[in-house]
Amino acid sequence: MARIFLFILAILICGQATFGYPSDITSSTQQHMQKFWQHKPYWQIRRKLLLDENHESLGGDLELSPIETKANDVLMKAKEREIYDGFITGNTFLPSFNFMEVISKIEKSEVFKILRDMPKGAVLHAHESAIASFDYRFNNLTYRKDLYVCDKNGSVNLKFFKKPNNDCHWELLSTVRKNPARAKNINEKIKQSMTMITKNPKIVYNTVNKAWEKFNSIFDSLGYLSHRPAYEDLFYRNLQEFYEDNVMYAEIRATLSTLYDSYDGKSYGALEKAQLQKDVADRFMKDHPDFIGVKIIYAPNRAVDQKKFDYYLDTLAQLKQHLPDFIAGFDLVGQEDKGKPLTEFADKLKSVDPSIPFFFHSGETNWNGESTDLNLFDAILLNTKRIGHGYALTKHPFLWKFAQQSNIAVEICPISNQVLGLVEDMRNHPAASLFAKGSPVVVSNDDPGFWGAKGLTYDFYEAFMGIMSANSDLRSLKQLAMNSLIYSSMNDQEKKNALNEWQVRWDAFVSKLAKSA
Repeated sequence: MARIFLFILAILICGQATFGYPSDITSSTQQHMQKFWQHKPYWQIRRKLLLDENHESLGGDLELSPIETKANDVLMKAKEREIYDGFITGNTFLPSFNFMEVISKIEKSEVFKILRDMPKGAVLHAHESAIASFDYRFNNLTYRKDLYVCDKNGSVNLKFFKKPNNDCHWELLSTVRKNPARAKNINEKIKQSMTMITKNPKIVYNTVNKAWEKFNSIFDSLGYLSHRPAYEDLFYRNLQEFYEDNVMYAEIRATLSTLYDSYDGKSYGALEKAQLQKDVADRFMKDHPDFIGVKIIYAPNRAVDQKKFDYYLDTLAQLKQHLPDFIAGFDLVGQEDKGKPLTEFADKLKSVDPSIPFFFHSGETNWNGESTDLNLFDAILLNTKRIGHGYALTKHPFLWKFAQQSNIAVEICPISNQVLGLVEDMRNHPAASLFAKGSPVVVSNDDPGFWGAKGLTYDFYEAFMGIMSANSDLRSLKQLAMNSLIYSSMNDQEKKNALNEWQVRWDAFVSKLAKSA
């Protein structure tokens, strides 16, 4: 035992300046280690190791003010109670369950309630058509006039028409709902088409591909969002739900697929749709002056041929030319395991105007050494500003170190990774290593409306309670919130202003939390 401990210490003191060990331990390791052992009691050494590890973790180098310390006491008492209960019973720790099974229990958590009040900064990874809650999409959008339904081959499609076409047996949904028997059946089918929520997610989605098949089917059913008025209202609602969850800024990934207006017959291409998004964002910020901004990441599907990809790049150039401050950059979306790897497009991506940033999805996989996780190498070689998901990054320690030194933030989406089959128990999420190492990270929500979440708090809860150390505290949360603004695509002055505004909200939050003790 003593020999093993001496071996560990020998490794640790190789970085003696970092760890602060005595300078007389330089040669004749065995002899000096024995001397070190004699003069440094076991518990003192152990405490030093724990302190050093904590200091290296996310937010570990932050110093809390007296009022933050009081707030932290309240937070950590709630966290410790919840973790203790789970540790003792072994079957009550919520992040160990599939999110869709414990949503209502999470909402009752004291930690969740604290996090909901916390100013979380920005959302940097979310998809336009999957942000708004299920409740809004079903209870608002599907009860609008001129919405038609086609129930064919066991699946339902919804689309707005002034006058329906003949490509399906379209029926006015409001008329169908007037029949109680038909209403119950069609409403259930519509609900099932809009969400991944199911009673037995581990059985229903027992492979990554099965989860993605259901996930993609929801996107396939979103024809009703191609109607301009519905889409504009949805986009506004996206921002509203962020705002209500104490998010002050958003960068939203958008495919910029064609919109139409069923009333005047007009269609809207990518550039026109982006302008509509900007108009809605401007209107939202006029209504909510303390919401500081929105940008769009143009993010079409990766499963395309070279000709279609050329169209993407032409569209990107036009978008950046006409809306330079609104278009943040470029990404490719869709299941990496089944889509084209970045190597397919690398030569063309290298020719893109270097002033246009990339924010590539990469490494959203549980494979190791396949094209999907190797996307991480190409993303970094192509100078990505952030890494979307980066689930496989810790399997590539050299690349991980390079990304950290290059200040490339990883966009962690905990619930998405679980629902789409990469991890069952949040305690096993690889982001635990990113948090422990203090890597540049942000936490985001990806597609919350598809699995019963709303806003960002649920993902913060899973990250804070399930992925981070039990000892991670208010400092980690503070750093996460600041990171979301620091690693955004805002310019330096915008970031400075945003951080100043965030600090005001943070001070109010910790003051309120401290007084609740």
